[in-house]
Amino acid sequence: MTTFSGRMPLNPRKRRSAGSPKSRVQSRKPRYRVQGHKLQSRMERTTYGISIVNSAESRSLAWRILGLGVVVLLVLGIAWSFAGQRLIASLRHHRPRPAPPADVTFSQSSGEIVCYEFVEVTISVGKPTAENPFTDATASGHFGRIDQGSDIAAEGFCDSADGSVYRVRFMPSTPGAYKCVVAFRQDGRDWVYRGRFQAVDGRRRGVLRVDPQHPWHFAWEGTGEHYYLNGTTAFLLMGWEDEKVIRDCIDRLHRLDVNRIRILLDGRTDHFWTEPVKPGNGFSANLIPWVARRPDDVERPGFDYTRFNRSYWQKFERMLRYAREKDMIISVIFGWNDTKVHPAAGSEDEHRYFSYAVARIAPFSNVTWDLGDDINDFRSDSWTHEAGTMLYQADPYRHLATSHPTDNRYQDRASLWFGMTSFQRWDRPLHRWMLDQRRQQEGTDRIIPQVNEEYGYEDHYPTWAPYTAPAASADEDRRAAWEIAMAGCYQTTGETAKRGTGVPPDTGGGWVNGRGDETMTMLQGYAKMVHFFKSIEWWTTNPHDELVNSAAFCLADPGKLYVLYLPHGGAATVTLGPGRYEAKWFNPRTGDYAVLSAADGPEWTSPVAADHEDWVLLLGRIELAHEG
Repeated sequence: MTTFSGRMPLNPRKRRSAGSPKSRVQSRKPRYRVQGHKLQSRMERTTYGISIVNSAESRSLAWRILGLGVVVLLVLGIAWSFAGQRLIASLRHHRPRPAPPADVTFSQSSGEIVCYEFVEVTISVGKPTAENPFTDATASGHFGRIDQGSDIAAEGFCDSADGSVYRVRFMPSTPGAYKCVVAFRQDGRDWVYRGRFQAVDGRRRGVLRVDPQHPWHFAWEGTGEHYYLNGTTAFLLMGWEDEKVIRDCIDRLHRLDVNRIRILLDGRTDHFWTEPVKPGNGFSANLIPWVARRPDDVERPGFDYTRFNRSYWQKFERMLRYAREKDMIISVIFGWNDTKVHPAAGSEDEHRYFSYAVARIAPFSNVTWDLGDDINDFRSDSWTHEAGTMLYQADPYRHLATSHPTDNRYQDRASLWFGMTSFQRWDRPLHRWMLDQRRQQEGTDRIIPQVNEEYGYEDHYPTWAPYTAPAASADEDRRAAWEIAMAGCYQTTGETAKRGTGVPPDTGGGWVNGRGDETMTMLQGYAKMVHFFKSIEWWTTNPHDELVNSAAFCLADPGKLYVLYLPHGGAATVTLGPGRYEAKWFNPRTGDYAVLSAADGPEWTSPVAADHEDWVLLLGRIELAHEG
């Protein structure tokens, strides 16, 4: 065993005085000791009396010290981050508030308006100072008839990016002299306007309501006229850049007796379910209700949910105003499942979205609300109830509202906010299924109209569809509509998209965006059905299939009116009330009538239909002169 010990001698040529810096460096020379197979080195720091032994144990200690240092740095970094956020928040909280606006003025749109149009009070803010005018200032009003004690509250909205314009709208439903008080508030200060106006009866049809006497059906509030809902779908109608295209779509659908269109307020997609639709050349599939950093990015548009894209909302209003002149109801759909970006459920951003929509859109008489398409795929059942209730309470006009789930169990049937169902049922046949929906609604002790708003679209055959071609042809969809009608229910259809958007011949779009051409004739068949029902008092009838043989369907106001639908021709036997009835064949494919011999009860069998296509029999009681 060889041992080296002791301090190694200093080089005489490099001796320094003990107090010099170099001497202190030299005093830290290492001492080596070898024992057996172990080599240890020791560096003594004589100035501070600290020794570090370089060994396996010391290296482990060094790593532990290093790890502890990293942890300490991370903790310090996190602490500094939180402290920084608190500091920034504190600075924001304590920063000087902007000076109030230099000048606030009010102007009223008119001193006289027609009922079911709206009066508008515009608030002009000179030199606006609100950092975010959509959240930092508010406008609101109270409106009421002078001869009545109660007022209606209406929220206003910001209509400019810089906060220079706010608006408050009110739609009167009855004639009379009205007063209003409108307030603008910012930074705890109020500016108030008081005005008056006269509402006159212009015989506008007004708001769509559930018929109070026949609640399976609808009626116009303004005139009391009955409304036969005949709807279609045009999800992305607002994606057309040229507003003339939008107006042309509405005009065409109006000519075809469509009186309600389902349209998205918010939605975006980059796929079109195998349909020949290609955005570009004047059409976009990305709707932009909020300010966006990347408006063309489908999944990451960078929406600022605190700021609304006023130009888009103004465009939406122009569409509503044009449709209102046609008595066209617009079903405003707040969102859909195919869009992957939404305000967080139940969040302040989401509430702001709904409130802004109500403030701007609810004063239009021709709207109904739809919380969302395929709603249960991106929102819960409890959310639907809570959001529907919130919307009902916020809307001063109580427009009809619904939701459109993929699973029809999620219908909030018993709730006050829920004005009509919006089913999605593609399976055929549909008649028995719709009858069952009426029975379920009756079980709630609350009767409202039953509407199937998606039972497949013309010529649309996705892989998951419960049928194959030609089950969704124009003729088959028309027959399905008759099955729904004969259950005492209503429907919303969707035209073929096969004529293309951005794809030759580029003259269509159908259920995707509302555009159509002269080759698209499905709705002509629907119009014949509408004309038939509007020629009779359909709202007085109810399903009575028990009165006919099993091959036919029957709607009846027993003893007065009977409608029989024969899906495949043949003859029908019906049990009638006492008396004599005028009988007619109606051809639902051509719209033609053929008069038959009078029918007498208590049981009558029709002649055999001309062919095996679908046919309708109409029987109306003949009132004798001596009968009151």
